[in-house]
Amino acid sequence: MPKVNELGFFEIRLESIGGLGANLAGKMLAEAGVVGAGMNGVSFSSYGSEKKGSAVKAHIRFCDLNTPIRDTSPVERPHVVGVFHEALAKTVNVTGGIYEHSTVLVNSAKSPETLKASMNVLAGTIAVIDATTIALDEKNRVNMAMLGALFRMCDFLDPEIMKGVIEKSLGKKYPQAVQSALNTFERGFNEVKFMHFPLPEGVQMPAFVRSDVSSLGYETQPIGGTIVSPGNSFLKNLSISRSGLLPHFEAETCIHCAQCDTVCPDLCFVWEEQPDKKGRPQMFLQGIDYQYCKGCLKCVEACPTTALSGEREEEGYADSHTVRHHFDLITQA
Repeated sequence: MPKVNELGFFEIRLESIGGLGANLAGKMLAEAGVVGAGMNGVSFSSYGSEKKGSAVKAHIRFCDLNTPIRDTSPVERPHVVGVFHEALAKTVNVTGGIYEHSTVLVNSAKSPETLKASMNVLAGTIAVIDATTIALDEKNRVNMAMLGALFRMCDFLDPEIMKGVIEKSLGKKYPQAVQSALNTFERGFNEVKFMHFPLPEGVQMPAFVRSDVSSLGYETQPIGGTIVSPGNSFLKNLSISRSGLLPHFEAETCIHCAQCDTVCPDLCFVWEEQPDKKGRPQMFLQGIDYQYCKGCLKCVEACPTTALSGEREEEGYADSHTVRHHFDLITQA
């Protein structure tokens, strides 16, 4: 058993968005630890009512058989963090509560050195696995690649037991997906890269602050109970909801039929009134405001031409190709 906390637990927290399979990954991880390593274990998840595309956390605890598990609170001081979606770090403190010896596993194509700064990690082990590319190659899910990498980082867990759990969990309902899931798991285990960063001399890890302690109280709450952070998409950036793909717009082949706008749930498409070839006013599609795009690709399915296609998102693509809505420009002005 590796390092444990004062209660005797080795704790893992998975940071993800709904749709990437973190909830199932947590359950399978706990099952593999209990069945394969002979430990006590527990797994549970937390997420909002709008699960797909919204923030999800999965919590896993392991301990020896002589240690009862009475704690069912969220994991706040993880020994291992699995970040299923790199962009979550923009809005969620994914590395909150880590120790100087914790491991942070990130689904990314970047190097551990680059992620050290962007993930705000002072010390510990940073592991990187391009789980999205592996999942697309193997036609499977990100969670299987992340599980493979997690088993590589947790050497007290037996990957062969995990393969049995995968076959058991998927065999009855999705038998056609078992082999691709095993291949994805195997690649995650073999392709993960990691690097350890010692705590610099004279530097201390940030003091731990409980996440459930709100800064709002009876003296500090807004007058009248005003909601200062509404959840509508016009004030939120939905880029953290994209799971590796986004729509690519080719203006040359667009017939401006508005089929894409009809099915878009977040009003991503930007239109402008211009004269047509006969001088009559008509609405022409200018592009996509990627701030509101969560990568559902319903527009690609609806497009009758090749004007819209699903492409793998590269860093900086959305910012450099976005077309802002007029109301955004007015608000910023």
